[in-house]
Amino acid sequence: MRSLQLLSAVLCAPLVQAFYPYQPPWLEELQAKRALSSRAEDVDSATWQDSSTSASPVTARAAREALRLAKKYNGGDPDLFRRQNSYSVMEAEETGGVCTAGIDQDGTDYSYFVKVALGSKGKELYMLLDTGAGSSWVMGSTCTSDACKLHNTFGPDDSDTFKTEDKTFNVAYGSGNVKGSLAVDTLTVGGMSISYEFGVAKETSKDFVHFAFDGILGMSMNNGSSQNFMEELKANGEIDSSVFAVSLHRAADGDMNDGEIKFGSPDKTKYKGDISYTDTASENNDWAIKIDDTAYDGKSSGAGDVFAYIDTGTTYIFGPQELVKSFHSVIPGAKSSDGMAYKVPCDSDKTLTFTFSGVDYEISPKDWISPKNDKGECTSNIYGQEVVKGAWLLGAAFIKNVYTVFDKEQRRIGFAAHADEASEDEQSSSASVAPSTMTTVVLSTSDTVSMTMTATITSKPSLGLGGQEQTTPVETSSDSEESSAATTSADSQESGDGEDNDSGNGSPTNIASVKLATSLCIASAFALLV
Repeated sequence: MRSLQLLSAVLCAPLVQAFYPYQPPWLEELQAKRALSSRAEDVDSATWQDSSTSASPVTARAAREALRLAKKYNGGDPDLFRRQNSYSVMEAEETGGVCTAGIDQDGTDYSYFVKVALGSKGKELYMLLDTGAGSSWVMGSTCTSDACKLHNTFGPDDSDTFKTEDKTFNVAYGSGNVKGSLAVDTLTVGGMSISYEFGVAKETSKDFVHFAFDGILGMSMNNGSSQNFMEELKANGEIDSSVFAVSLHRAADGDMNDGEIKFGSPDKTKYKGDISYTDTASENNDWAIKIDDTAYDGKSSGAGDVFAYIDTGTTYIFGPQELVKSFHSVIPGAKSSDGMAYKVPCDSDKTLTFTFSGVDYEISPKDWISPKNDKGECTSNIYGQEVVKGAWLLGAAFIKNVYTVFDKEQRRIGFAAHADEASEDEQSSSASVAPSTMTTVVLSTSDTVSMTMTATITSKPSLGLGGQEQTTPVETSSDSEESSAATTSADSQESGDGEDNDSGNGSPTNIASVKLATSLCIASAFALLV
């Protein structure tokens, strides 16, 4: 049975897409107190109010957000408007290392992004580091969507070397798509510069109104609509191996954001001890590895022996309700009214443990317990929402606690202890982000643009069963629709043929397992749509 569950998880994985900005109510309250939201509230104020006053905000909004994330693994005057906005970013320290870039964040540990320079003029934009995304894109200068009005954009006028390709891209997200054309220009990050193909969006979902980044840098093993970033770094001789390692800073740990991404190899100054590796699932091309067990204060919950997706583009931790229920069953005082969100004692001071390849990795209470809400209650940051069939999804709440190595060459993920782990006394005495580290940026036509605000899904997303990322030749609208339909049909048939050939090499039992797992996956997807 467990093997069938793992197989189902792998088969469902290609049906998911990138970027999962679930935002619990406690974070909304925190951001409101910090006054990080300003003019963008006016973009959709009615929706904002509706989302914060709904009868069951956590469950309803998480369900909608899960549809967005499920796609990741399953395959006025804009200038004037910009100048009316300000936001805060917790900037990373200068790394000074070779092939190394600082990882900025929004000051709430909600999203982590790097500063890149594009084109001959080196225009700076923030791009979300997303290990669940195959496509890279930025907001285009001709885009008139609400999100583009609030962010830095990029286009032909920003670079003398900008080249538009005769290809379009279309990436599906929760309440809409990101659409545009592919372009080629210079991308510089971490002291490395390459000629790179990426998307320039002409239309974006409203989801991106609420986030600090101007685009997404796809870091998955898969190819999306654009070129695979790590493959291009290696092909251009910037790195010897398709490996990158990340260290995420926790805002509550103080005023020195030492977050970092190192391309080509791990940074030995960022971890201590050995790096323990676990091979990725052989059947898929995602950053997913087998998790042995989960525990609280050393007491096993039995919620292991499944896949765990390690995702820098996700903030919290998600899993099937039965696994999340088992996990919280060993946490004294944990309770839930809906099976999705769990109230936990605010004074819980024990660590959670995730075990990979026999090695335990602890998660600090700072990361798995939310701050108190206005009622003095605390929520677990482990949510019972099955985003990937039968699997855990581990976002920044987990990754902040380990030094993480993504090795595309050997198809494995490694974890190690941070080199600068503070003692419990030091951690308990550390304050939240010092004001001196928060940079407020007023938007203008030349500034690096970003915003940090609440994500609100305003419409029901469509959940296709494949082919969400499409790269097609530029053509007329009618021709494009016909071509897209034909391509999708052909791709579906091609995929089916491949599965039949693969299963033909196995036993009848394996063939039946594949068909059953596929049926379960499709049934689950349609259940989400109802």
